[in-house]
Amino acid sequence: MKIALLGYGKMGQIIERIAIERGHEIVLRKKSTDTYDGLKNADVAIDFSVPDAAVQNITTCIELGIPVISGTTGWLEHYDSIVELSTQNDGAFLYGSNFSLGVNLFFELNSYLAKMMSNLKEYKVSMEEIHHTQKLDAPSGTAISLANGIIENTEYTEWTLDQAENNQIHIDAKRIDSVPGTHSVFYDSAIDQIEIKHTAHNREGFALGAVVAAEWIQNKKGIFSMKDVLNLK
Repeated sequence: MKIALLGYGKMGQIIERIAIERGHEIVLRKKSTDTYDGLKNADVAIDFSVPDAAVQNITTCIELGIPVISGTTGWLEHYDSIVELSTQNDGAFLYGSNFSLGVNLFFELNSYLAKMMSNLKEYKVSMEEIHHTQKLDAPSGTAISLANGIIENTEYTEWTLDQAENNQIHIDAKRIDSVPGTHSVFYDSAIDQIEIKHTAHNREGFALGAVVAAEWIQNKKGIFSMKDVLNLK
């Protein structure tokens, strides 16, 4: 499989190594100032860039008919328009706020716990996410996905970085050097606390999941998520 890497920072370089180890070829390594030369030769593109570049990267792939995997967060106000563009062009697009296989199982656990806690009004939910200081967006896309999983299964209606009011989920977003990513969900009552937590030890899991998703999307058309890749639907 020929892969275009849109974004060639730390994540892009780890994805490159894992892809080559799995027998794939890299035909484009695009940094912020580079062109899209070589993109037309790709079987699939993997976008791990920055919020300001992601929409253009994804749009270009869709218009060229190249399946695209995106793990860039912080651009989701444009998600619906990207979905519409992909549908109009009969494209293949997969967005993941986190490609770690473990995190995607954690998403399912989070939703299941939210369902169980939905009628226990004495518990108040809150969240914490910790990432390295180079991460540009806050809260993380993973934290937003976790919050949405709770909102879909409870009476909570939105998340906030500020002090939570009724029906709001407070997310405490911290930035600490060299932390790949830690996400915790807390249910607090006057008598106890329930906590679920995922801790990433390195970026390898994110990169592997992205390559697995790129392998999976071959010869498919539609809008997908890691639930499709892992057959969790």
